[in-house]
Amino acid sequence: MYLLENLAQKYKRISIVGMAKNAGKTTALNYLLEEAMDEGLRLGVTSTGRDGEGTDVVTGTDKPRVFLDTDTIVSVPTQLYELADAGLEILKMTEYGSSLGQIMLCRVVSSGYVQVAGPVINAQHVKMCEEMLSMGAEMVLIDGAIDRKSIAAPESSDAIILSTGAVLSRKMNKVVEETAHTVALYSLPVLEDGQDRNVIEEHKNDDRIIVIRDGEAYFPDITTGLGGGKLLDGEIDEKTSHVFVPGAFTESAAMDINPRKLKNVTFVLKDPTKIFIGSGNWGKLRKKGLSIKVLENIEVAAITVNPTAPAGYKFDHKALVDAMQEAVPGIPVIDVMLS
Repeated sequence: MYLLENLAQKYKRISIVGMAKNAGKTTALNYLLEEAMDEGLRLGVTSTGRDGEGTDVVTGTDKPRVFLDTDTIVSVPTQLYELADAGLEILKMTEYGSSLGQIMLCRVVSSGYVQVAGPVINAQHVKMCEEMLSMGAEMVLIDGAIDRKSIAAPESSDAIILSTGAVLSRKMNKVVEETAHTVALYSLPVLEDGQDRNVIEEHKNDDRIIVIRDGEAYFPDITTGLGGGKLLDGEIDEKTSHVFVPGAFTESAAMDINPRKLKNVTFVLKDPTKIFIGSGNWGKLRKKGLSIKVLENIEVAAITVNPTAPAGYKFDHKALVDAMQEAVPGIPVIDVMLS
């Protein structure tokens, strides 16, 4: 059974998220598109940035182009419509704009290469994916721009495919470590139902830190930005059970909190994309007692690996796949260059 066939049985929206530029994200997208052609699966395809151009507009390096089969539904801005090799039928002119013009939903009437782009706002992506599904797409693939970590957030898609590879480091064990760290963050435990969760759910969209003491909510006038950790430390006492952080939870903020207090309080985040703590400091903070739960976690449906880096070095593909599979048991790991 193909990877996509498995995924299509569980999910309607899949985001492809790269851990770094040149990690093989577009190659992973093309791999899935080829599987869809083989299986006769009708896809919707969109992007949080721009994808499918032959040359990277930032680095000037060659990029894989995106080939779409007939009946695929794709989001294309007006300025890229005439650049498509494929024949495109405009199904709808949406209300979503972009730097490349208004976004159109098109059906591929003759297969070929297409430059894909979509809305830059997550809420608009969610709505557009629903439109694609209503137009007959059986699954929507979302190509996530590398600087848009938020596309991995649970409201954006049902699950993600994480693309990683040699570009992260010249040391294979470091690539595996950083990827496994991301998977571990995305798999953090969800805050259990109860009074504390009810309080947080009631105020989670207020964009304010919530400190819960004895089941009551307090709203200190602080953020977790520069110096915020020390201020937050001052708000935590022996009666504090949970601290909800609506935005980014950073290394500096966590490091500024007294280790004795770390052991007695649980930090709660909307989802794991709000955590900005590297694998090294993550391990140190966990040993000190740091506990984090989320309102929603993120399901990693598969991991794709690219053993070759643009700098010219590469890893043995089998060794990389095997090491990654050992580090993230239960998640399919695929070298899309060889599969």
